[in-house]
Amino acid sequence: MATMGTEEQKPTVLLDVLSKLGLKKYYPNNLSLQSILEVNKSIIQEKAVLSVDEMPFHFLRKLLKINAECRNCTPLLSSHEDDDYSFDTDLYTANDASENTVHPLDLIVGLFLCADSFLQQEIALKMSLCQFSVPLLLPQTNTEQCTLMIWALREIVKEWCPHDMSQSRGFVEDNIVQAKIPFFSFVRLKNCNLSKSQFLNQVLSRGQQNHNMFIHRDMEGGALPRKLSNGLVEVCWFLPCGRENLDIFPEPVAFANLRGHICESHIQFSFLYEVSNAIFVFLDEFEEEEHHFLKALQDAKSKLYFVVVHKESVTDDVKKKLEELDVPKSNVKVKKSRANTAEFTKVICGAINNSLCSIKSTMSIEDMVEKAVVLGLTVDESKTRDQKETAENILRSVGVRSIPHFKKQQLPLQGEKWKRLSQLEKQECRMSNVGTGAVEHYKAEIQEEKIYIWKEQNKQKLSQGMHDFIKTLSTSNTERRNVFLKWMKFKFNSHSRDTLTRLRNTFKEQCKTNDAKLIAEVDQALLDSSLGVEHYMREMGLHYEVSFHSDIAVAEISHLPKVAAEMLLGGYSLELLDGVASNIPEKWVTDMLMELHKMVGEKSRLLVLTVLGVQSTGKSTLLNTMFGVHFPVSSGRCTRGAYMLFLKVGENTEKELGCDFILLIDTEGLKSPDLAQLEDSYEHDNQLATFVIGLSDVTIINIAMENANEMKDVLQIAVHAFLRMKQVGKKTICHFVHQNVAGVSAHTRTLTERKHLLDQLNQMTQIAAHMERTPAIQAFTDVLDYDVENNNWNIPGLWHGTPPMAPVNTGYSEAVSEFKKYLLETVCGTKQSKASNIPEFLQWMRSLWKSVKYENFIFSFRNTLVAHAYENLCKEFNQWEWEMRKEILSGQTAAELEVANANNKNGLETWNALVMLKKTELAEEIESQKRKMEEKLADYYRKKDIHVNLIEKYKTDFFNSITSLSNEIQHSVNSNLEGALERKIALKKALDIIQEYCGRIEDRVMKLLSDCKDTQLSDDQLREEFDKMWVAATANVPALKKKDVPAALLNQLRKNCSYRNVSEDLQHIKDLTSYGEATFTTCMNHVDSVTEKVRNTFTGKLNFFATEVIEVSTTFVVEQTESNSDYHDSLSSDLLKMIDDLLLTHSKSHKFNIKFEIDIKLHICGFAAREFLLLHQRFLSNNDPRTQLEKYKPQYLSDFLDLYKQTDHCQRKANDFVQFCIKPAIEDYLNRVLGIDIVDCILTSSHSVEYSSRSSFQYNIQKELLLKDDFDAFVKYICHYKMYVKDWIFERILKKMQDNTLCDLKQKNLEVVVTKILNAIKKSLNLLSDDDDNVPRLLSMMHLYLRNDVVILEDTEKRTLFQLKTTCQSFTQYFIASLSKLKETLHEEFSNIEDIPETLNKLAIKPQDELFKKVFGCGHQCPFCKIPCEAGGKEHKMHHAAVHRPQGLGQYRNHIDKVLTEVLCPSDVHGAAKFKHPDNDEVWVPYRDYSTIYPDWHIPPDPTMESSDYWKFVLVHYNERFAKEYLAKPAKVPDAWKKITKAKALKGLQDSFNMK
Repeated sequence: MATMGTEEQKPTVLLDVLSKLGLKKYYPNNLSLQSILEVNKSIIQEKAVLSVDEMPFHFLRKLLKINAECRNCTPLLSSHEDDDYSFDTDLYTANDASENTVHPLDLIVGLFLCADSFLQQEIALKMSLCQFSVPLLLPQTNTEQCTLMIWALREIVKEWCPHDMSQSRGFVEDNIVQAKIPFFSFVRLKNCNLSKSQFLNQVLSRGQQNHNMFIHRDMEGGALPRKLSNGLVEVCWFLPCGRENLDIFPEPVAFANLRGHICESHIQFSFLYEVSNAIFVFLDEFEEEEHHFLKALQDAKSKLYFVVVHKESVTDDVKKKLEELDVPKSNVKVKKSRANTAEFTKVICGAINNSLCSIKSTMSIEDMVEKAVVLGLTVDESKTRDQKETAENILRSVGVRSIPHFKKQQLPLQGEKWKRLSQLEKQECRMSNVGTGAVEHYKAEIQEEKIYIWKEQNKQKLSQGMHDFIKTLSTSNTERRNVFLKWMKFKFNSHSRDTLTRLRNTFKEQCKTNDAKLIAEVDQALLDSSLGVEHYMREMGLHYEVSFHSDIAVAEISHLPKVAAEMLLGGYSLELLDGVASNIPEKWVTDMLMELHKMVGEKSRLLVLTVLGVQSTGKSTLLNTMFGVHFPVSSGRCTRGAYMLFLKVGENTEKELGCDFILLIDTEGLKSPDLAQLEDSYEHDNQLATFVIGLSDVTIINIAMENANEMKDVLQIAVHAFLRMKQVGKKTICHFVHQNVAGVSAHTRTLTERKHLLDQLNQMTQIAAHMERTPAIQAFTDVLDYDVENNNWNIPGLWHGTPPMAPVNTGYSEAVSEFKKYLLETVCGTKQSKASNIPEFLQWMRSLWKSVKYENFIFSFRNTLVAHAYENLCKEFNQWEWEMRKEILSGQTAAELEVANANNKNGLETWNALVMLKKTELAEEIESQKRKMEEKLADYYRKKDIHVNLIEKYKTDFFNSITSLSNEIQHSVNSNLEGALERKIALKKALDIIQEYCGRIEDRVMKLLSDCKDTQLSDDQLREEFDKMWVAATANVPALKKKDVPAALLNQLRKNCSYRNVSEDLQHIKDLTSYGEATFTTCMNHVDSVTEKVRNTFTGKLNFFATEVIEVSTTFVVEQTESNSDYHDSLSSDLLKMIDDLLLTHSKSHKFNIKFEIDIKLHICGFAAREFLLLHQRFLSNNDPRTQLEKYKPQYLSDFLDLYKQTDHCQRKANDFVQFCIKPAIEDYLNRVLGIDIVDCILTSSHSVEYSSRSSFQYNIQKELLLKDDFDAFVKYICHYKMYVKDWIFERILKKMQDNTLCDLKQKNLEVVVTKILNAIKKSLNLLSDDDDNVPRLLSMMHLYLRNDVVILEDTEKRTLFQLKTTCQSFTQYFIASLSKLKETLHEEFSNIEDIPETLNKLAIKPQDELFKKVFGCGHQCPFCKIPCEAGGKEHKMHHAAVHRPQGLGQYRNHIDKVLTEVLCPSDVHGAAKFKHPDNDEVWVPYRDYSTIYPDWHIPPDPTMESSDYWKFVLVHYNERFAKEYLAKPAKVPDAWKKITKAKALKGLQDSFNMK
């Protein structure tokens, strides 16, 4: 073996080798563990080593995955290097290839020199797991002497069973640095041909398959020259398993191996001589220097064993020198070259065993520090003395007390009060102990107890140990903090091991006595006696949490979340869920992770991965192997809860993985035998599984074949959790890992088992689906994407042989590595949605944890992220809906305009055909807009960055709402077009009469003019003659035919009720107008149930409902009669449809019978008959032919006078044309377009957010109610919701229009229409000659240009232009001047703000109605508290509201004492109360089962106790007045409600609607 160069050459050699390995930049000690654990492309796509500088990281990556092949990492041979091993290679150049690689030991030494102290610990730990020797003494460098690597070895904890404990089946678990183990060293002299390391491997592997603990010359790269590692001392341990036939030695033995010969490593040999119980020296021959060196040793004959290797026999020189050393013959072992190695191994083992028998004392590696210091060696942990002392001082405070007692005194915040808080929160959610008492009082009592506990917790003072812990942790020096945490871990783990060992021994003794009580006490002590860093971290977190439940937050601890965030970034695993108390300190976890979010520049997208399985099936080991991390395993303690660890994703991989961190969650084992005796253990497991599966993007179910029965329960829990996640839109990837399945045929042979597993999963899915009331789900593949082949992984056993001497099975590491590669590649290829960042993860976590605490998960789930995603979709949907409505309204307006402009000479058949054509065109446009809207919705769901996966279950609802919307619009379009046709027909009758008589009048005028042309008459005489002519000409003008409106409406009512078998009763009604004149009052006959009769007598509940229906219907009728149109049957049918909808919506809650329905319809229709009759009469009056002719009389008179006097009447005619034809056309134009413009104006103003969604609308309307403090407004909002909303919207529009907005809109549109008219007249004039006098032709051409914009009545135009004789040029000039004056006049009229309500009510498209449609929704109200539904669209499957209110506000009262009910719906739903079945008074239904009666309502729990403060405040504030209004007694509200202020109520409102 080649030796190192001179000391002067050493620094140069060191840097050369490090440079060759690509490690120079990390020297000394700058390579961190976090940089190695970073997830990058090299992790996902592992490639063979191609160059020397790739060796270190390839080695580390494989080692951290405990792959025993990590040392075989020499670069792949190129083709010419492969030739170096051929027969004809030049012997002098055969070793040139060695320059392309390095010795494995040089690689290991180089890594230890470059690694920081924490990476050194991880390397040593993983090397030990692989049963590799680890460095004890690191060779000297150019700056330091040899280093004793005691710190690097402190992570190594081993278990073994000495033979003296085998009968009792006991075992020893100890830190290898602290354990006092016999220490044997193996060294060689310069002349030695036997491979000492290879021989040691044979010694240590006897009874096991041969394993190379020490690297030797026959291993890959082992024959290369060593340049750094001479002088390295490695150590490994033999640990007995307690079986004599397997164990080489009866007790543990440490074996040290010095690399190189002793003369070049004097210091190392001297150290080994001081600390070893025996030293075995391998040699062929002595050299003088070596002989003198050995002779100088004291007590050499008792410690030294010589292994002489010789071909034939030992030479005389060797014999002589051995005699001079005075070594006993028994200490000399000779191996001849022909000797059997296995036989000789037994000889050496015998010598070791003999030596073990004579050993009087042993020292631990810790004890070797003194010897090292004396010899001038460096000790790697010498710089950690201060942190060690602090940790020891903290541990010293435990003293002789039991750990449970110590934790109670020194770590009080995580004690019984913290557990009690957890219990109270669950009781608050589940109402589990409410009994028959008042629910809200019970909740208030829980709240008060919680406040009391937080106050008590706040009184707790920090212990000195906790104070020291926080102080040291708060240092800005990250390395000092990390070292301190390591010392805390080492010291407390050691203490816990000792404590648990004593308790286990006590438990064994108690088991012999069969004293159940004592056994249970010791068993509980075993559970409670763990004490580690996690307990101090938990206490610190709770200390921070408690401070936020006091009036004054402690400034001294405000930095703690940042400290914890730095720990997470440093690779520490921290507690997410406290498994002991089953609780989460939400403020602590939130602030800690938000600090981390800030530290990484808000680049915190997470891929969350977790492992679930039965306890002790290798879950943590699986995660550790997959990612090289260090979750605690075999700690000797029962870890409970869930821990999180952050892995940074490299910049070159962020895009592919779609995340910045992989968040690993390690959980306690399910079905823990330690916890099985607890009565809530199954519930605990269910909560934990649901929580971590809900948090995770990838879930690994770990299945060990030996735990098949326990695994069935785990699978049931997991399947239930997956189903719950599907229900709330969380998509999880799931893989099943089958542990301890080996063999090349395993995958094929286990096909049956995998199919059997799928069958089990399907059965469990059906059970879970039944429990969650989702019968459509029948198979596991309905829940998530699952493939029998690709989602099942067989992993061989971890150990290759019998522990503790078994090395890690390379097949285990390779299989896990392949699984990880597939998993990450799958994630890269199937990113279904944007990864959540930390704030979104926290929102999800909080809502998820709250939901988990409810027994019925789906029923209770309400998540902020889901709410935001749903709200955002509602806003988009509302915008799309208005765009569609606006588009169709514009088309409908144009169609109505075309109908109005249709030639009056055409008959009814032509008009019908035109209306049918327009209906068809608009139907096609509606279908087109529907497809566009559906495409927008589909596109929205294709986005990956807005959490659409969370609202996947609402997708069908929104598509159905689009269909419903298109049907509603189609119905409205058809109704309006039919109305336009009826108006056209009605007007035609009047116009025909007017046209006939106008013709007569014009003939008479011309005749009168002829009779008077030769006479000289004064103006008075002319008027007298004209009046005589007019009377004669209009003597017999017929009136329009009247409709029997009440009869028509009664006929519609009969048709509406025909299927209800009451037509005979309606046949007796003669005059509908006599109904509805008196106030409607309900009577006993309006309900069938006796109970309901009594209830309505005392509460007037049905009467309230009847009043609301009547008010809504009356408003509809009044709105319809404000127009100038005639009555048509569609008005009646629309009214009756609206009444039917209202009755159907509330039929269950009021339980009225058919008589009530008929009576209320008669009442409403009676009123409507009178109003519609007035509408018809007004239409007849406005369009009466005689009246219309009288309007024309002044024009005809002026025409007669002008013609008689032969005056130029062009200017007057132009003015008349503008006044009688153009002005009505402009007013009609404004009436048609203003509605849409006003809506657009509102939706683009500062008030737009109020109408963006139903939730926003509800928030704003309730906020205004609170601030206005008007009791009557609250009553109207609660009892007459629809009316209140309509009035509120109308008032808002009025307020908005009063700031000149309406005037501006009118003027804007006036400019548009005037410009269009001017352009039309100018274009028409340009087509005629200058002297053309055909003005009707001019105007006819103008009509063509304006036919799609305005309606100019041709008959009125014809009358206006009677006997006009002028040129088109002159007429146009006067027309333009008159139009300009009209424009100015209208400008002045627009500034009058007094007519705004009248203007709004006369618009063709009423903005208040359009905004109402936008925000009102389906109109359904909660069956218990009457809160309106806030769900998006109209065709949603489930109605829901953000927060429900006390049921007394909805007129609910105790049926015995008539006291208003103070209970909120969510409280009842999760409590034990019952309600009467709406269809059967004898049946009482538990509120928990409300969905069986009201399946279309979803009543989630309140997000927080404070979210319902708004309605609690309202009830308390107006309690007496509500009682008086509802004819009841005031509600008995909890005292806690009386403390709610208006500010708190507003804050609760903001929280419930997620408003900031």
